[in-house]
Amino acid sequence: MKRRATSVLTCLTTAALAAALLVGCGGTPAATDDTSEPTATEATSATDTGTLIVGFDSSYPPYGYVGDDGEYTGFDLELAQEVADRNDWEVQLEAIDWDAKDTLLDSGAINCIWNGFTMEGREDDYTFSEPYMLNAQVIVVRADSGIASLEDLAGKNVITQVDSAAYNVLAGDDAAQADLAATFASLETIGEYNTAFMQLESGAVDAVACDLSIAAYQLAAKPDAYVQLDESLSEEHYAVGFKQDDDATATTVTETLQAMDEDGFVQELCDKYADDGISYENWCLE
Repeated sequence: MKRRATSVLTCLTTAALAAALLVGCGGTPAATDDTSEPTATEATSATDTGTLIVGFDSSYPPYGYVGDDGEYTGFDLELAQEVADRNDWEVQLEAIDWDAKDTLLDSGAINCIWNGFTMEGREDDYTFSEPYMLNAQVIVVRADSGIASLEDLAGKNVITQVDSAAYNVLAGDDAAQADLAATFASLETIGEYNTAFMQLESGAVDAVACDLSIAAYQLAAKPDAYVQLDESLSEEHYAVGFKQDDDATATTVTETLQAMDEDGFVQELCDKYADDGISYENWCLE
């Protein structure tokens, strides 16, 4: 997985400007490994301001991460850039602490969450675009673990990302999977999947519960190290999350994504990320 990067929304404020709108400075990674929270701005939508401020986890390949050139990249970030270009919007990429995403969205420090973001179970908390990608929650184990089924996880230590769809499924959203989780020795959470897979490889944990695309990315990078269990925990959809009642931006993003699919842009982008686990067959927005 890719290294964690920081948000670089840097704002200069004086007492005389306390009531003014705070403006972020850009979206390239900073040199430090710490992820700081962007300074809050007035809560406005992209359709109002002409700027799409994308909150994302920079350790979430292939959807959002730091590329070899030190710049933010990924499937979702390229989708966001193209949507913005077609609507004459600016793009501001903000790598965020995933646990702080709701606070940042409510404050206006970001105005959307575009990061392999599962909509199921969150419908009452955000205004969503129409879903654009099918996904599933799966289990990845070490190839030499001897774990071949979900039942084999009894007595094992399982880890997943904090406030992730996988955690929500195992922690109670799905009764059957909550019963499964009750058989684990532990269900641990961590800030991002990079460290989760490092712990899996080292033997500190026995399994990682994650998105299908994350599993595909890890297996492509280390095909001899990991295996994915055949049975999935759940199936779901990715969508772009906005602050509640930001229907105008959600509709514009949906319609632009549809146009991008019709003219072949989506197919080409899926092909670009095919080796990282993205498949056009999972695109579901028509």
